Amino acid sequence: MISKTAEPSSLLTYDPDKHADLLAHYCLDAGPGERLLVAGGTSAAPLIAAVSRALLRVGARPAVRLSYPGQDEDFAALASDAVLDTLPAAELADQAGMDGSLRVLTPEPELPGDAARRARLVAARAELAALRARKKWSLTLYPTPHAAAQAGQTEAEFGDFVMRAMFLDQPDPVAAWGEVRGVQARLIERLTRAEVIRIEAPGTDLTLKVGGRRWANSDGKRNMPSGEVFTGPVENSAEGSVTFTVPASYQGQLVRGARLVFRAGEVVEASAEEGEGVLRAALATDPGARFLGEIGIGTNFGIQRPTGNILFDEKIGGTVHLALGRSYPETGGTNRSAVHWDLIADLRAASGGGRLSLDGEVWQEGGQFLE
Repeated sequence: MISKTAEPSSLLTYDPDKHADLLAHYCLDAGPGERLLVAGGTSAAPLIAAVSRALLRVGARPAVRLSYPGQDEDFAALASDAVLDTLPAAELADQAGMDGSLRVLTPEPELPGDAARRARLVAARAELAALRARKKWSLTLYPTPHAAAQAGQTEAEFGDFVMRAMFLDQPDPVAAWGEVRGVQARLIERLTRAEVIRIEAPGTDLTLKVGGRRWANSDGKRNMPSGEVFTGPVENSAEGSVTFTVPASYQGQLVRGARLVFRAGEVVEASAEEGEGVLRAALATDPGARFLGEIGIGTNFGIQRPTGNILFDEKIGGTVHLALGRSYPETGGTNRSAVHWDLIADLRAASGGGRLSLDGEVWQEGGQFLE
């Protein structure tokens, strides 16, 4: 697993150029002549500029798309129904002409909004998301002041955390991610033989069928940073209940203490301690939003506590996450939806404990792998 490193004697300064080089050369594996979308919020301009320069140096053609804080909220609130619910053919044609894409997350303070209209906006963009998923893509995060505050850290501390989480403190970050790939490959060897996964924890007893599905080794190519293995469960197989103990955001709105009940793969009951309306709006986006598109198992034991950002939190070693909505086709999953929303259950002993069993054999207990 990716183990916890010793506490650093001094803080690393966040370096957008080092981050950009890793994204351009390792994550996107950019080549001459490729047209690559680079999208993110205006607060990430230093990183987006550095990525653009790195792509130009290898002969690629960056297509930069910036969004201002609250842009989607404005769109959902102010657009007419005709504008909200349709996607121009020109936007689809533009995306179809891309060879790949990078999206930079820029966490900002949550803004109020109509969850149902935001869900309609997501639904209208479903075909655009599907187009992006069929090409190479990567997702990363720029350390905004709000992201640092969410994590309970100073900006300097969070910048250091981000650098180390991406192995940018090491002489050869690419080699470090290669080691992660090897460790996770051994986990996948066992998971590939499993037919049924059972998740047990306080408030959770859920079974999923995964036989015949392919497990993906998330080694930093698509998510930077990473540390997980995942697949698409058989769509009609989820049975039981699950309580998500790590708070999650959907479209910038907080959901805490979500609980779902599944029958024949479909969500039949949904509740939350906070943000229940947001949860229900997401489930109502389209028929596929009520089914699971992913089960992921976090392997990054270097991330010890939630930061409030899914890119890091779903990788925490000893957690499992389930995504409502869209499957990743490479796993064999077939669920289609405009939604892909990861929700996390913490199985570590310090959080109440839990276990993962493969065909009745306990494989992980209290967040620790037993083999």
